[in-house]
Amino acid sequence: MDTLLLARLQFATTTSIHFLFVVVTLGLVTLLVGMQTAWVLTGNPKWERLTRYWGQLYVINYVLGIATGLVMEFQFGLNWSGLSRYVGNVFGAPLAIETLVAFFLESTFLGMWIFGWHRLGKGVHLALLWGVAITAYASAFWIMVANSWLQNPVGYEVRDGIAHLTDFGALLTNPSLGMAFGHVVSAALLVGGMLMAAVSAGHLIRRTPDFALFRTSLRIGLVTAALAITMVQGFGFAQFGPVSAVQPTKFGGDGPESQALIAEWTTRFGPGDYTPPVLASVGLGFMILIGFTLGCIWLLLPLLFRDWVIRLRFPLWLILLALPLPFIAVILGWISREVGRQPWVAYGLLPTEQAVSPVSAPLMLASLIGFSLLLGTLAVTNWVLLARHARRGAADPALGRPPAPPSEPAHPEPALL
Repeated sequence: MDTLLLARLQFATTTSIHFLFVVVTLGLVTLLVGMQTAWVLTGNPKWERLTRYWGQLYVINYVLGIATGLVMEFQFGLNWSGLSRYVGNVFGAPLAIETLVAFFLESTFLGMWIFGWHRLGKGVHLALLWGVAITAYASAFWIMVANSWLQNPVGYEVRDGIAHLTDFGALLTNPSLGMAFGHVVSAALLVGGMLMAAVSAGHLIRRTPDFALFRTSLRIGLVTAALAITMVQGFGFAQFGPVSAVQPTKFGGDGPESQALIAEWTTRFGPGDYTPPVLASVGLGFMILIGFTLGCIWLLLPLLFRDWVIRLRFPLWLILLALPLPFIAVILGWISREVGRQPWVAYGLLPTEQAVSPVSAPLMLASLIGFSLLLGTLAVTNWVLLARHARRGAADPALGRPPAPPSEPAHPEPALL
């Protein structure tokens, strides 16, 4: 057993499962903002019911997603002490901002939104949800700032064997950041839109009583997914230029720039294999294939605005069966970005083998098994709860349910003199 391989498998497991929770959260909160804003502006109770229904699914995913995030943080601290010691002064800055500013504010706004139904004015309650969405995007931004620095270290200098931040602005203008952040946000909107469309399609296939309500959410989900897949493709292909400039060895690059860089690394770090694993290119290829497949959503969009087509059920089954595709594409995209950086944790600066903690292989294997079982349990629990509450329909979700009026006693006590 190899400690480094086990640590990398543990990193891949924890971060990929947590990432699935993140894209669902980011995609759904955007749709929730739109639906609750429509309710406040129009007063139509349909939008309130949709907000409560989809908000309940959002809260379930958010709460369990926090638990997966804690597991991910544990594996970072346990397995990658070399990363913290060498580049923690730089890499830790955006992570600290994400935790202190974005995540804490997001959780606070969300708690007030959950318990603020029928206690706060409509405008204040809506503002809280907008706060949740804005801080969620801010959280994703700072995470991508940190990840982009690992892809392309900038704005630092090494003193006494430790990297120190010298230019905070360079982190925000990193060539690896802009298009990648747009790609992640678009992917989250695609996941959220497809999830909404698929759940709605399931209700329409079953001919549930709320046909008109789920027809509305089906159309919202499809329009969102169609627009998002176009943005996903645009931001995805736009990344090839910056990636080739800052990571010449990625995706099997063997040009003169790659060869010169490998020669420089061989001089600095010694002989080794500085070519990324082929898995990065394979993941990229399948992700592009799924992206083009999901582009066919545009062909379904005009049809589903006619009720007689919806009642045929065949297009609805296509949407329902396509639900796993954006989740698979998200994982493949993550694999392509992260594996393509190997054998570096910080590209050209810190080799992966120097970042791993000095932990024995049996102990690393034990933590891998333990964390994998825990995360697997959380993921299964999440999907079981989502499926159960999604299937119940929008008749009377627990979220936002009006408080019951106080019941009067059956035999009131006589008044005392």
